[in-house]
Amino acid sequence: MARIAIPLALSRERARPREGRLVRCSGPTMGVAWTISALVPDGLAEAEVGAAVQAAVDEVVRQMSDWEAASDLSRFNAASPGWVEVPPGLLHVVQAGLSLAEATDGAFDPTLGRLVGLWGFGPAGPAADLPADATLAGAPAGWRQVELDLAGRRIRQPGGLALDLSGIAKGYGVDQAAQALEALGVRDYLVEIGGELRGAGVKSSGEPWFVEIEPPPGFAADEPILVALHELSIATSGEWRRAVDHGGRRYGHTLDPATRRPLDNGVEQVTVLHAECMQADALCTALAVMGPVAGLAFADAEGLAALFVVREGGGLAERQSRAFAAMLD
Repeated sequence: MARIAIPLALSRERARPREGRLVRCSGPTMGVAWTISALVPDGLAEAEVGAAVQAAVDEVVRQMSDWEAASDLSRFNAASPGWVEVPPGLLHVVQAGLSLAEATDGAFDPTLGRLVGLWGFGPAGPAADLPADATLAGAPAGWRQVELDLAGRRIRQPGGLALDLSGIAKGYGVDQAAQALEALGVRDYLVEIGGELRGAGVKSSGEPWFVEIEPPPGFAADEPILVALHELSIATSGEWRRAVDHGGRRYGHTLDPATRRPLDNGVEQVTVLHAECMQADALCTALAVMGPVAGLAFADAEGLAALFVVREGGGLAERQSRAFAAMLD
């Protein structure tokens, strides 16, 4: 039997009459796929819905992908020292990342692009050897080095710094896809990009958009957890999703800004629920870096619904924030 997590605002939606027909469509983005299930108004063609979502996520890639040499992010990373004009979306996401960096004392840091590349998780692909200590220490990184000029829509490149938005841009893409749907008059939908999701309204039956939290490999939870995504987003960051092997040891993709190395603090996976998928996405990384003790304390202090899966006693165990536990039925 599953455990059910339901937001308190859902009861009002169940009473609203349903409108529209069910449309499901998908397309490529960010090396994965976007998918939507939505109740669309009569007269709105499926092709129009798909085109609007594809355009929204394509714009995110054009601005924020370091895998695209012509993107605005790549242009900033390659720029000489000085101010660089950037589009509003990129500026907004970098500002959000820096705000979270300040709130978490640097646990989330969007300036680790050079380090990400050294560890073999960037566009250049896997590294032949582990980076040397001196190489890691010399790589430009540090969120306090970044200055923003919001009025002028500029970011100052201090010199050699590379932004990496992989821990926040996918969630932002989900939010942008949702906004594209809402601009078409769609009120009931579920959007997913590579495991990050956002839901609004309910299904035609009046039931919520339920999604199951995927457990990490080797973890057999007593009961699966189903989350009702009503005006709610969910993001999950797991070290098992992306890793490299060196010398018989496996290194996960999340880097600790303090050590400049992959995490080694017992956190296997973090799931966060938040109104904004961008925030849920970034908070997963921040909480994972903080670790199971400090991360859970931060989540409780901020009222965040978070679920940790941690390595403990030779196995894996769940740890829930108070806000997450309160949602479980």
